[in-house]
Amino acid sequence: MVKYGLDYTRCRWILPLLLGIGVIFGIIALAGRGWLESQTLPYVQRASLWESCQRPNADGEWICESLMNYAWGRAAAATYLVGFILLVICFALAIIAFAIDTLRFNFIRGIGGLLFVAAVFSVMGLVIYPVKFSTEIKMTGINMFSWAYGFGWTTAIMEICLGFFFCCLPNYEDQVLGNVKPTYFYSSP
Repeated sequence: MVKYGLDYTRCRWILPLLLGIGVIFGIIALAGRGWLESQTLPYVQRASLWESCQRPNADGEWICESLMNYAWGRAAAATYLVGFILLVICFALAIIAFAIDTLRFNFIRGIGGLLFVAAVFSVMGLVIYPVKFSTEIKMTGINMFSWAYGFGWTTAIMEICLGFFFCCLPNYEDQVLGNVKPTYFYSSP
């Protein structure tokens, strides 16, 4: 942010804003029914993090089974949910940290570490789900992991990237707080 001349006061809310977008993506992943869908006709299979639905033919009613009846379903949901809760906590802490005029940079580094922990939990849930789903649930036709599952991976990737940003930001404390005289490459005659 500092190297290219962006003013800190204008950019201080970029990281909490990105965390907020990650929270929104996490909500979409948790609530979405598109973790797995039939790819080709007839569309007879769909699943979310919470349930798997099938129908006997293209015009039939959906018959849904809870994935919470399986130990792996509970494990996948729990680990992803723990990662999401940690992300929400990081979002709240980032709002508090950036609202204070004198930033506590060690506090910001702690948020970065907590984001890495959240990413580990999220990735565990995102790996458990497809591995166990594809081996233990009878699937019909060609299926694909779909949009809500993609939002889950986007959230996990954002947690990892924002963790790096939050951990590296204290290295530029003087530049961010304006304690270093700016260097100008253009001098007027």
